[in-house]
Amino acid sequence: MASATGPDADSERRNVSDAAGIVVLGSCAAWSLITAALHDGRPEGVLLAVLAVAAGYASGRISGALVPVAAPCVGALAGLGLALAEPHLAPGPQFVVPLGHAGATAALLAVAAGSACCAAWAATAPALRLALGLLAAGITVTAAVLGSSTGFLLCTAVLLCSLAAGRLRHRGPGIAGLGLATVLVTGVSWALAGNVLPDGLTASLEGQLTPHRIQLWQDALHMAHQDSSTGVGPGRFGELSSAAAEALLPDGKPHSAPLQLAAEQGIVGVLLLAAAYGWILHALWRTTRSTPIALTAAAALTGLSLVASVGNALSFTSVSVGAGFLAGLATAHPIAEDVSHSRPDAPARGDRLAP
Repeated sequence: MASATGPDADSERRNVSDAAGIVVLGSCAAWSLITAALHDGRPEGVLLAVLAVAAGYASGRISGALVPVAAPCVGALAGLGLALAEPHLAPGPQFVVPLGHAGATAALLAVAAGSACCAAWAATAPALRLALGLLAAGITVTAAVLGSSTGFLLCTAVLLCSLAAGRLRHRGPGIAGLGLATVLVTGVSWALAGNVLPDGLTASLEGQLTPHRIQLWQDALHMAHQDSSTGVGPGRFGELSSAAAEALLPDGKPHSAPLQLAAEQGIVGVLLLAAAYGWILHALWRTTRSTPIALTAAAALTGLSLVASVGNALSFTSVSVGAGFLAGLATAHPIAEDVSHSRPDAPARGDRLAP
Protein backbone atom coordinates (compact mmCIF):
# COMPACT_ATOMS: atom_id res chain seq x y z
CA MET A 1 0.00 0.00 0.00
CA ALA A 2 2.85 2.36 0.76
CA SER A 3 4.42 1.82 -2.66
CA ALA A 4 1.09 2.37 -4.35
CA THR A 5 0.42 5.69 -2.66
CA GLY A 6 3.99 6.94 -2.61
CA PRO A 7 4.18 8.18 -6.23
CA ASP A 8 0.84 9.97 -5.87
CA ALA A 9 2.01 11.71 -2.71
CA ASP A 10 5.26 12.76 -4.38
CA SER A 11 3.37 14.10 -7.38
CA GLU A 12 1.04 16.06 -5.12
CA ARG A 13 3.97 17.60 -3.25
CA ARG A 14 5.60 18.70 -6.50
CA ASN A 15 2.35 20.17 -7.77
CA VAL A 16 1.84 22.18 -4.58
CA SER A 17 5.43 23.46 -4.68
CA ASP A 18 5.16 24.40 -8.35
CA ALA A 19 1.85 26.17 -7.78
CA ALA A 20 3.37 28.16 -4.92
CA GLY A 21 6.29 29.15 -7.13
CA ILE A 22 3.95 30.35 -9.88
CA VAL A 23 2.01 32.46 -7.39
CA VAL A 24 5.14 33.99 -5.84
CA LEU A 25 6.90 34.80 -9.11
CA GLY A 26 3.69 36.06 -10.67
CA SER A 27 3.10 38.31 -7.66
CA CYS A 28 6.62 39.72 -7.96
CA ALA A 29 6.02 40.61 -11.60
CA ALA A 30 2.54 42.03 -10.94
CA TRP A 31 3.68 44.20 -8.00
CA SER A 32 6.53 45.67 -10.05
CA LEU A 33 4.01 46.68 -12.71
CA ILE A 34 1.70 48.20 -10.10
CA THR A 35 4.40 50.26 -8.42
CA ALA A 36 5.77 51.32 -11.81
CA ALA A 37 2.34 52.58 -12.85
CA LEU A 38 1.96 54.52 -9.58
CA HIS A 39 5.36 56.23 -9.75
CA ASP A 40 6.19 56.25 -13.47
CA GLY A 41 8.90 53.64 -12.90
CA ARG A 42 10.64 51.17 -15.15
CA PRO A 43 9.78 47.56 -14.23
CA GLU A 44 11.79 45.93 -17.04
CA GLY A 45 14.66 44.95 -14.75
CA VAL A 46 12.41 43.16 -12.28
CA LEU A 47 10.43 41.48 -15.03
CA LEU A 48 13.63 40.26 -16.67
CA ALA A 49 14.90 38.84 -13.37
CA VAL A 50 11.61 37.03 -12.74
CA LEU A 51 11.60 35.64 -16.28
CA ALA A 52 15.24 34.54 -15.93
CA VAL A 53 14.55 32.65 -12.68
CA ALA A 54 11.44 31.01 -14.13
CA ALA A 55 13.22 29.99 -17.34
CA GLY A 56 16.20 28.65 -15.44
CA TYR A 57 13.97 26.71 -13.06
CA ALA A 58 11.98 25.13 -15.88
CA SER A 59 15.18 24.21 -17.73
CA GLY A 60 16.62 22.67 -14.59
CA ARG A 61 13.50 20.63 -13.91
CA ILE A 62 13.39 19.26 -17.44
CA SER A 63 17.10 18.53 -17.89
CA GLY A 64 17.38 17.21 -14.31
CA ALA A 65 14.61 14.72 -15.01
CA LEU A 66 16.14 13.55 -18.29
CA VAL A 67 19.88 13.56 -17.49
CA PRO A 68 20.31 14.00 -13.70
CA VAL A 69 24.12 13.72 -13.85
CA ALA A 70 25.00 15.40 -17.13
CA ALA A 71 22.72 18.41 -16.60
CA PRO A 72 24.35 19.72 -13.39
CA CYS A 73 27.78 18.96 -14.84
CA VAL A 74 27.04 21.10 -17.89
CA GLY A 75 25.57 23.75 -15.61
CA ALA A 76 28.77 23.81 -13.54
CA LEU A 77 30.94 24.26 -16.61
CA ALA A 78 28.63 26.97 -17.98
CA GLY A 79 28.70 28.81 -14.67
CA LEU A 80 32.48 28.63 -14.56
CA GLY A 81 32.73 29.96 -18.10
CA LEU A 82 30.36 32.84 -17.37
CA ALA A 83 32.29 33.70 -14.21
CA LEU A 84 35.47 33.95 -16.25
CA ALA A 85 33.76 36.15 -18.85
CA GLU A 86 31.57 38.24 -16.50
CA PRO A 87 33.87 41.30 -16.22
CA HIS A 88 33.88 41.56 -20.01
CA LEU A 89 30.11 41.38 -20.52
CA ALA A 90 29.42 45.05 -19.78
CA PRO A 91 29.23 47.35 -22.82
CA GLY A 92 31.97 49.91 -23.46
CA PRO A 93 35.61 50.03 -22.38
CA GLN A 94 36.32 48.73 -18.87
CA PHE A 95 39.34 50.40 -17.29
CA VAL A 96 38.38 49.14 -13.83
CA VAL A 97 36.05 46.43 -12.63
CA PRO A 98 32.64 48.08 -12.07
CA LEU A 99 31.03 47.88 -8.66
CA GLY A 100 28.89 44.75 -8.71
CA HIS A 101 30.87 42.51 -11.05
CA ALA A 102 32.86 41.03 -8.17
CA GLY A 103 29.63 39.90 -6.50
CA ALA A 104 28.27 38.46 -9.74
CA THR A 105 31.47 36.49 -10.28
CA ALA A 106 31.38 35.13 -6.73
CA ALA A 107 27.71 34.15 -7.09
CA LEU A 108 28.32 32.34 -10.39
CA LEU A 109 31.27 30.45 -8.91
CA ALA A 110 29.18 29.38 -5.90
CA VAL A 111 26.36 28.16 -8.15
CA ALA A 112 28.87 26.34 -10.37
CA ALA A 113 30.46 24.61 -7.38
CA GLY A 114 27.03 23.64 -6.08
CA SER A 115 26.04 22.20 -9.47
CA ALA A 116 29.24 20.13 -9.64
CA CYS A 117 28.63 18.76 -6.14
CA CYS A 118 25.02 17.91 -7.04
CA ALA A 119 26.26 16.07 -10.12
CA ALA A 120 28.72 14.14 -7.95
CA TRP A 121 25.99 13.07 -5.54
CA ALA A 122 23.72 12.06 -8.43
CA ALA A 123 26.42 9.87 -10.02
CA THR A 124 26.59 6.22 -9.04
CA ALA A 125 29.96 5.20 -10.51
CA PRO A 126 32.79 5.91 -8.00
CA ALA A 127 35.18 7.12 -10.71
CA LEU A 128 32.62 9.57 -12.11
CA ARG A 129 31.74 10.81 -8.63
CA LEU A 130 35.43 11.43 -7.93
CA ALA A 131 35.89 13.30 -11.21
CA LEU A 132 32.90 15.55 -10.49
CA GLY A 133 34.17 16.18 -6.98
CA LEU A 134 37.50 17.25 -8.47
CA LEU A 135 35.58 19.58 -10.79
CA ALA A 136 34.00 21.26 -7.76
CA ALA A 137 37.42 21.56 -6.14
CA GLY A 138 38.81 22.98 -9.37
CA ILE A 139 36.12 25.66 -9.43
CA THR A 140 37.11 26.61 -5.88
CA VAL A 141 40.76 26.87 -6.89
CA THR A 142 39.77 28.95 -9.92
CA ALA A 143 38.02 31.41 -7.60
CA ALA A 144 41.28 31.84 -5.69
CA VAL A 145 43.27 32.27 -8.91
CA LEU A 146 40.83 34.94 -10.13
CA GLY A 147 41.36 36.83 -6.88
CA SER A 148 37.72 36.48 -5.86
CA SER A 149 38.06 36.07 -2.12
CA THR A 150 34.29 36.04 -1.68
CA GLY A 151 33.92 33.42 -4.39
CA PHE A 152 36.64 31.30 -2.80
CA LEU A 153 34.97 31.47 0.61
CA LEU A 154 31.55 30.65 -0.83
CA CYS A 155 32.83 27.72 -2.90
CA THR A 156 34.71 26.35 0.10
CA ALA A 157 31.57 26.67 2.22
CA VAL A 158 29.51 24.86 -0.44
CA LEU A 159 32.06 22.02 -0.59
CA LEU A 160 32.10 21.65 3.20
CA CYS A 161 28.31 21.76 3.41
CA SER A 162 28.05 19.16 0.67
CA LEU A 163 30.45 16.83 2.46
CA ALA A 164 28.63 17.31 5.76
CA ALA A 165 25.26 16.72 4.07
CA GLY A 166 26.35 13.19 3.20
CA ARG A 167 26.27 12.35 6.92
CA LEU A 168 22.91 13.91 7.70
CA ARG A 169 19.64 12.01 7.76
CA HIS A 170 17.32 14.99 8.11
CA ARG A 171 17.58 18.08 5.92
CA GLY A 172 15.19 20.31 7.86
CA PRO A 173 17.66 21.68 10.45
CA GLY A 174 20.27 22.33 7.76
CA ILE A 175 17.88 24.27 5.54
CA ALA A 176 16.59 26.21 8.54
CA GLY A 177 20.15 27.14 9.48
CA LEU A 178 20.90 28.35 5.96
CA GLY A 179 17.77 30.46 5.96
CA LEU A 180 18.75 31.95 9.31
CA ALA A 181 22.16 32.92 7.91
CA THR A 182 20.47 34.93 5.16
CA VAL A 183 18.21 36.65 7.67
CA LEU A 184 21.19 37.60 9.85
CA VAL A 185 23.24 39.05 6.98
CA THR A 186 20.24 40.99 5.69
CA GLY A 187 19.55 42.31 9.18
CA VAL A 188 23.15 43.45 9.59
CA SER A 189 23.04 45.32 6.27
CA TRP A 190 19.83 47.10 7.29
CA ALA A 191 21.27 47.93 10.71
CA LEU A 192 24.42 49.26 9.07
CA ALA A 193 22.36 51.43 6.75
CA GLY A 194 20.36 52.70 9.72
CA ASN A 195 23.55 53.43 11.68
CA VAL A 196 22.39 51.48 14.74
CA LEU A 197 25.41 49.21 15.14
CA PRO A 198 28.24 49.94 17.60
CA ASP A 199 30.85 52.36 16.29
CA GLY A 200 33.66 49.82 16.26
CA LEU A 201 31.65 47.24 14.31
CA THR A 202 30.37 49.91 11.94
CA ALA A 203 33.89 51.13 11.19
CA SER A 204 35.11 47.58 10.58
CA LEU A 205 32.26 46.70 8.20
CA GLU A 206 32.49 50.05 6.43
CA GLY A 207 36.15 49.42 5.73
CA GLN A 208 35.31 46.12 4.02
CA LEU A 209 32.17 47.25 2.20
CA THR A 210 33.47 50.77 1.30
CA PRO A 211 31.84 54.02 2.45
CA HIS A 212 30.24 54.54 -0.96
CA ARG A 213 28.22 51.33 -0.65
CA ILE A 214 27.05 52.34 2.82
CA GLN A 215 25.92 55.70 1.46
CA LEU A 216 23.92 53.90 -1.23
CA TRP A 217 22.25 51.80 1.45
CA GLN A 218 21.45 54.87 3.52
CA ASP A 219 19.82 56.54 0.52
CA ALA A 220 17.77 53.39 -0.13
CA LEU A 221 16.63 53.22 3.48
CA HIS A 222 15.69 56.90 3.40
CA MET A 223 13.54 56.33 0.30
CA ALA A 224 11.91 53.34 1.97
CA HIS A 225 10.95 55.50 4.94
CA GLN A 226 9.47 58.16 2.67
CA ASP A 227 7.00 55.72 1.09
CA SER A 228 7.03 52.39 2.88
CA SER A 229 3.98 51.04 1.09
CA THR A 230 4.89 51.29 -2.61
CA GLY A 231 8.38 52.80 -2.67
CA VAL A 232 9.57 55.32 -5.25
CA GLY A 233 9.02 53.07 -8.25
CA PRO A 234 11.13 50.39 -9.98
CA GLY A 235 14.28 51.70 -11.63
CA ARG A 236 14.09 55.16 -10.01
CA PHE A 237 16.73 54.75 -7.31
CA GLY A 238 19.47 56.14 -9.53
CA GLU A 239 17.44 59.27 -10.25
CA LEU A 240 16.82 60.10 -6.59
CA SER A 241 20.04 58.96 -4.92
CA SER A 242 22.79 61.53 -4.51
CA ALA A 243 25.33 58.79 -3.71
CA ALA A 244 24.51 56.96 -6.94
CA ALA A 245 25.02 60.14 -8.97
CA GLU A 246 28.46 60.70 -7.44
CA ALA A 247 29.78 57.26 -8.43
CA LEU A 248 32.56 57.04 -11.02
CA LEU A 249 30.65 54.34 -12.87
CA PRO A 250 27.01 54.90 -11.85
CA ASP A 251 24.61 52.03 -12.44
CA GLY A 252 21.60 53.33 -10.51
CA LYS A 253 21.60 50.44 -8.03
CA PRO A 254 21.95 50.45 -4.23
CA HIS A 255 23.82 47.13 -4.37
CA SER A 256 21.56 45.29 -1.97
CA ALA A 257 18.53 43.40 -3.26
CA PRO A 258 16.41 43.80 -0.09
CA LEU A 259 17.21 47.50 0.24
CA GLN A 260 16.60 48.11 -3.45
CA LEU A 261 13.16 46.53 -3.26
CA ALA A 262 12.40 48.42 -0.05
CA ALA A 263 13.31 51.71 -1.76
CA GLU A 264 11.63 51.05 -5.10
CA GLN A 265 8.69 48.76 -4.22
CA GLY A 266 8.13 49.25 -0.51
CA ILE A 267 7.63 46.66 2.18
CA VAL A 268 5.50 44.50 -0.12
CA GLY A 269 8.44 44.12 -2.50
CA VAL A 270 10.68 43.00 0.37
CA LEU A 271 8.09 40.48 1.53
CA LEU A 272 7.77 39.10 -2.00
CA LEU A 273 11.55 38.69 -2.24
CA ALA A 274 11.52 36.84 1.09
CA ALA A 275 8.65 34.70 -0.16
CA ALA A 276 10.60 33.77 -3.30
CA TYR A 277 13.60 32.70 -1.23
CA GLY A 278 11.36 30.85 1.21
CA TRP A 279 9.65 29.05 -1.67
CA ILE A 280 12.98 27.78 -2.97
CA LEU A 281 14.03 26.54 0.48
CA HIS A 282 10.64 24.88 0.97
CA ALA A 283 10.88 23.19 -2.44
CA LEU A 284 14.33 21.87 -1.55
CA TRP A 285 13.04 20.64 1.80
CA ARG A 286 10.16 18.77 0.14
CA THR A 287 12.03 17.46 -2.91
CA THR A 288 12.28 13.71 -3.45
CA ARG A 289 15.96 14.01 -4.35
CA SER A 290 18.51 12.87 -1.80
CA THR A 291 19.36 14.99 1.22
CA PRO A 292 22.95 15.72 0.03
CA ILE A 293 21.65 17.11 -3.26
CA ALA A 294 18.98 19.22 -1.55
CA LEU A 295 21.34 20.64 1.06
CA THR A 296 24.13 21.28 -1.44
CA ALA A 297 21.80 23.26 -3.67
CA ALA A 298 20.44 25.12 -0.63
CA ALA A 299 23.97 26.00 0.47
CA ALA A 300 24.93 27.35 -2.97
CA LEU A 301 21.72 29.36 -3.28
CA THR A 302 22.15 30.71 0.23
CA GLY A 303 25.64 31.86 -0.73
CA LEU A 304 24.10 33.67 -3.67
CA SER A 305 21.50 35.26 -1.39
CA LEU A 306 24.24 36.48 0.96
CA VAL A 307 26.03 38.14 -1.95
CA ALA A 308 22.74 39.65 -3.14
CA SER A 309 22.11 41.08 0.32
CA VAL A 310 25.28 43.17 0.17
CA GLY A 311 25.83 43.38 -3.58
CA ASN A 312 24.31 43.65 -7.02
CA ALA A 313 24.45 40.01 -8.10
CA LEU A 314 20.76 39.61 -8.97
CA SER A 315 20.99 42.44 -11.50
CA PHE A 316 22.95 40.08 -13.77
CA THR A 317 20.69 37.85 -15.85
CA SER A 318 23.24 35.03 -15.87
CA VAL A 319 23.11 34.85 -12.07
CA SER A 320 19.31 34.75 -11.98
CA VAL A 321 19.20 32.02 -14.64
CA GLY A 322 21.86 30.02 -12.79
CA ALA A 323 19.99 30.25 -9.51
CA GLY A 324 16.76 29.06 -11.08
CA PHE A 325 18.57 26.30 -12.97
CA LEU A 326 20.21 24.91 -9.82
CA ALA A 327 16.93 25.03 -7.91
CA GLY A 328 15.21 23.20 -10.76
CA LEU A 329 17.91 20.53 -10.88
CA ALA A 330 17.65 19.85 -7.15
CA THR A 331 13.85 19.57 -7.26
CA ALA A 332 13.59 17.53 -10.48
CA HIS A 333 12.31 13.96 -10.39
CA PRO A 334 14.54 11.77 -12.60
CA ILE A 335 12.56 9.71 -15.07
CA ALA A 336 14.90 6.77 -14.48
CA GLU A 337 13.55 6.46 -10.93
CA ASP A 338 9.98 6.11 -12.22
CA VAL A 339 11.12 3.41 -14.64
CA SER A 340 12.87 1.45 -11.91
CA HIS A 341 9.87 1.68 -9.56
CA SER A 342 7.51 0.55 -12.31
CA ARG A 343 9.39 -2.80 -12.58
CA PRO A 344 9.51 -4.08 -9.00
CA ASP A 345 9.75 -7.71 -10.08
CA ALA A 346 12.66 -7.20 -12.47
CA PRO A 347 15.79 -9.00 -11.21
CA ALA A 348 18.57 -6.67 -10.21
CA ARG A 349 21.87 -6.90 -12.04
CA GLY A 350 24.29 -8.91 -9.97
CA ASP A 351 21.52 -10.68 -8.03
CA ARG A 352 22.25 -14.32 -7.44
CA LEU A 353 18.71 -15.24 -8.50
CA ALA A 354 18.95 -13.40 -11.81
CA PRO A 355 19.45 -15.61 -14.88
